[in-house]
Amino acid sequence: MKQILQDARTGEIAVAEVPAPQLLARCVLVRVAASVVSAGTERASSEFASKGLVQKAKARPDLVRDVFTKLRRDGIASTWNAVHSRLDQPLALGYSSAGTVVGIGEGITDVLVGERVACAGAGHANHAEFACIPRLLLAKIDSADVSFEEAAFATLGAVALHGIRTAEVKLGDTVAVIGLGLLGQLTSQVLRAAGCRVIGFDLNPRRAALALQLGAEATCDNPQAFRDLCSQRTCGRGADAVVIAAETASSDPVNLAGAVARERAIVCAVGTVGMEIQRRVFFEKELDFRISRSYGPGRYDSAFEQKGLDYPIGYVRWTETRNMEAFLALLAGAKIDVRPIISHRIPIENALAAYDLINGKTSEAALGVVITYLQSDSMPAKRVNIRSESGVATVGAIRLGVIGAGTFATGTLLPAVQQVGGIELAGVCTATGARARHAAEKFGFQYCATDEEEILRDERVNTVLIATRHSLHARQVIAALGAGKHVYCEKPLCLTEDELSDIVRAARQTERAAVMVGFNRRFAPMAQRLKEFFTAAQEPLLMHCRVNAGFVKADHWTQDPEEGGRILGEVCHFIDFLTFLAGAWPVWVQTHALANSGLYSDDNLTIQLQFANGSQGTITYAANGDKACSKERVEVFGGGAVGVLEDFRELELSRAGRRQFERSRLTQDKGHRAEWEAFAKALREGGPSPISFEEIVAVSLATLRARASRRVGEPMVVDTDAFLAAALSQGNRAQGSQPA
Repeated sequence: MKQILQDARTGEIAVAEVPAPQLLARCVLVRVAASVVSAGTERASSEFASKGLVQKAKARPDLVRDVFTKLRRDGIASTWNAVHSRLDQPLALGYSSAGTVVGIGEGITDVLVGERVACAGAGHANHAEFACIPRLLLAKIDSADVSFEEAAFATLGAVALHGIRTAEVKLGDTVAVIGLGLLGQLTSQVLRAAGCRVIGFDLNPRRAALALQLGAEATCDNPQAFRDLCSQRTCGRGADAVVIAAETASSDPVNLAGAVARERAIVCAVGTVGMEIQRRVFFEKELDFRISRSYGPGRYDSAFEQKGLDYPIGYVRWTETRNMEAFLALLAGAKIDVRPIISHRIPIENALAAYDLINGKTSEAALGVVITYLQSDSMPAKRVNIRSESGVATVGAIRLGVIGAGTFATGTLLPAVQQVGGIELAGVCTATGARARHAAEKFGFQYCATDEEEILRDERVNTVLIATRHSLHARQVIAALGAGKHVYCEKPLCLTEDELSDIVRAARQTERAAVMVGFNRRFAPMAQRLKEFFTAAQEPLLMHCRVNAGFVKADHWTQDPEEGGRILGEVCHFIDFLTFLAGAWPVWVQTHALANSGLYSDDNLTIQLQFANGSQGTITYAANGDKACSKERVEVFGGGAVGVLEDFRELELSRAGRRQFERSRLTQDKGHRAEWEAFAKALREGGPSPISFEEIVAVSLATLRARASRRVGEPMVVDTDAFLAAALSQGNRAQGSQPA
């Protein structure tokens, strides 16, 4: 399918051929008929993307501070790679569209294939021929009198409605609207339909004239004349409310709003404007300045948008969904008319012309720019070939298929795979076509896809890298093993003991397939030297791992219980690392957590571990620290020696009064490349896996029981041998119960 993408580094815009998006749970697949280019938002995005690195830094000083913090902690090379990885991702443009439902995801019961819908949301309702839309980011087009191109304005209409509600406008109010672009025109019409008097202002006389034509009581294009007009039309009192729908870095619109508002009026900024407010005016009138956030309540709430958890109407009357529905009702009742606002209709094939218009690269005036799409009954392709195959696969060659191409995969894992060499990159699959295509082109894959079956069915692929959301790992590992392929799964391996049992049985049934988990830290050069230093210790080790993990908001996906939380998602790394250093499996674990004040998500923890050889380890995992301090510090004591590893950049080893110190100033090596070198060597030579499957199970089981210990408040025994035996016994009983 065709989709409009922007290069975040250069600002270049292109119409790309990408696989259609994967249909996710609680979503519908929509064949898009029309989408609207938001001139203000998309022009601002385009201008920012086209800036150089220094200009981007000046525009976002908050991000620069984060970069310097990372630089001090992780080194120049690691920070440089992280920054460029972020800038290397394609931006999917657009957030307001309409079309026909062609697919229903799991959990959707009130939408049918064939229904016409309006769609919302950056990252969802993009300028593309097909879109995967969460249920609460769509609204049904119930009236046959509303066309697709009219309904495509619904998201922008919801923005206008939420701005009006934020301004607490009442029936009969006189409302000043500053900025009569696309959003201002919609705001003006909705206000008129709500029984308000509208006085509009825009520096562009054509836009001022159009607003007057569409029902505004009065408009003008001169700031002083606008002040006079608002005074005349309100008998000197001033406007009851002011809605700012302009898009400019200047603070003139905010201060003009203060000048035309009555005492104790509400000034609401809907557009992005400068906010150097002249305090005197706002103080003397005791004005209430507000900023309207997007389409309404529910926006930026992942539980609402991604999981479909609606707010009760008795408590939240107007959500972003209900604002869209209200706007569609206004269209159906002919209370507003968007057709005069549409200045251009451009097929997606020629979409670059739309951005020339909104960026002022042509002399042609533009207001409402609609992207149109050819409608057909054919379903979209979920695979796009990038380059031709290399012919007959070499015997013994590693031919890799990748499922999941997020920031970590493209910024860390795949660069490590490339550095190893000798691995043929076959196909890459991820949920969105834009990311899939980008990863394929960047790393040289032969094809990209949004359906994991394309990877699993590919007989030439003999190894699968899984780097998806944690909740998908177990199912995808089992599917890959069932297809007879070697598996590398980025941690965690699974989220429950039942899933771990299923994986044990799947691995036993395909013994020729290797299973590897991304426990990279044990392969780091400094970690290897630390391990070697203690090989002479003929006694158990005492180990402490302090992790200054940092605060993560409760609504971040890593905190979602469905994704396992931070114990399963990250603490597993440190349980594995201590297992590696101890040289024995965990046999006992106990977790304690600080009382949760509501700010944290039970992610301030201490975990005690006992190992089969008597070694003991403690993990202190803190979300309540400061990022300026190092993230990871490991201290090991035993045999009259001490080893200290600091953030994989500093290693201190002491024995018999002699001290060795090593420091890496430029980079931080956490072992990703060495891990892949070891895994690739094992696959090529048919040798044992770099981490035995039994040890992977032991670490995974200990991690699961560390989380269980946190819940029950008691220590947990970790008997890996018994677990393996029970899992295999259960599989044997299941096979024995099948009819002959």
